Amino acid sequence: MKKYLPLILFSILISSCKKEEKHKFKPSFASVTVDTLLTDSISIRALAIDGNKVWYAGSKGKYGWVSLSGGKDFNGVASQDTIFPEFRAIAQTATDVFILSAASPALLFKISKDGKSTRLVYIDTAKTVFYDCLKIDGKNGIAFGDPQNGYPDLLKTDNGGEKWYKESKTISPKLSDGEAAFAASNTNIVIKDGKTWIATGGKKSRVLFKDKDAKNWQEFISPIVQGSEATGPYSIDFYDTEVGFMAGGDYTEPDSNAKNKALTTDGGKTWKLVADGSGPGYISCVQFVPGSDGYELVTTGGNGIFYSYDRGVTWKKILNDTNLHTLQFADAKTLIAAGQNRIVLIKLK
Repeated sequence: MKKYLPLILFSILISSCKKEEKHKFKPSFASVTVDTLLTDSISIRALAIDGNKVWYAGSKGKYGWVSLSGGKDFNGVASQDTIFPEFRAIAQTATDVFILSAASPALLFKISKDGKSTRLVYIDTAKTVFYDCLKIDGKNGIAFGDPQNGYPDLLKTDNGGEKWYKESKTISPKLSDGEAAFAASNTNIVIKDGKTWIATGGKKSRVLFKDKDAKNWQEFISPIVQGSEATGPYSIDFYDTEVGFMAGGDYTEPDSNAKNKALTTDGGKTWKLVADGSGPGYISCVQFVPGSDGYELVTTGGNGIFYSYDRGVTWKKILNDTNLHTLQFADAKTLIAAGQNRIVLIKLK
C-alpha cells in the first residue's frame, strides 16, 4: 500500500489544482445596464420568476406580473372586505401563485397563473400575527410568522397549497425572547431537495433546519450580529444543499458592515463570518448567481447592490440604488430587483 501513496497524493494535488483552476476568482461580467419594468405607487418586497415573466406582490393589495420578453403585463388587487393588505411574501407551484400578507388579519391568496382566478385559501386573525416569508417546493410549502407565546407560526402545506395548516407547537422550535424573522425580501426561508432552512434574527439569531423525513427541527448557531430588534440575518440562500450564505446586519445602521455576512459549506451546521468590517452594510436580500458553483453572490440593501465573485470575501458595488429591497435571478446574466415604486431589470454584461 505504501508504494502507491505518492501517486495518490499526486492525484489529489492535480485534482485540487484543477478545482482551483476552475475558480479563478474574477468577475464574470464587466458592466451592468438597468431597464425599468414597472413604475407604480407600491412597495414591493416579494418576487417570483415564472419563465419569461416575473410575479410580484406588494402594498395596497397590489400584485401582478411583468413580462420579460415584451409580452403583456398583468396587475390585480386582492382584498378582504375593506382591507387592502401589504403583501410581503410570494411563492408558486406549476399552476398557481400564492401571496401572503404580513399583519393581522394575515391573508393568503391563491392566484391562477393566467390571472383569471383569485381565491382566499387561509386567514389568520390573531391580533399579533405577522408573517415574514413564504416558500413552496413542489407539493410542500411553509410560511414563517413571528412567535406567538414563544413559538413561531409555521403555516404549512403538503398538497401544493390546496390546504394549509399550522405546525403543532409540540414539534415547532421554541424561540428565545425577542427572536423572530424579518419580512424584508421574502428570502429568509430556503427549501432545496426536501431540506428547509430558516434564518431568525432580532435579540437572538439562529438557523433552523429540518430534513424532509425528520420530525423535529435542528438549531444551528448564527454568527451574524444580534441583540436588538433590528439585528440579524435578513436573507439566506443556498446554492446547493451544502453551500449557503446569509446576510443582514442592523436596519437602523445601514452603513455598518460588521458581522453581517456569513458562509456555510456544510449544509448550515456551521457558519463563518466573511468580509467582517468590509463590503456592503445592511443587506435585505442575498442571492447566488446561477451557474457559479456557489462562488458568486449579489446583494441589495442600504448601500446599493453589491457583487462578490469569491463567496463573499471581497465585494464591489455595481449599482448605487438604495431603494431596491429584493432581487431574483431570471438567468445567470439577468437580475430582477424591486423596491419602492418600481421593478427593474439588471443585465450583467
